[in-house]
Amino acid sequence: MAIYLVTFGVFLLVILAMAVGYIFQRKSVSGSCGGLDGIGIVKECDCPEPCDARKKREARAARQAEWKKNQII
Repeated sequence: MAIYLVTFGVFLLVILAMAVGYIFQRKSVSGSCGGLDGIGIVKECDCPEPCDARKKREARAARQAEWKKNQII
């Protein structure tokens, strides 16, 4: 039973260390091989034109950015 508790404690310490590192660096977790760009895929979807849902998200984000830019306070 002691081995299980020690193993669990080690895992908790590793997770805590990763969390602290993320909080201080504010860097997203990434793989060691470079992600999809490493195999020649530039983006997740190779569609010639974005779908309607993505267009709406991008328009909403642009409106929010414009609003924040013009915000008086």
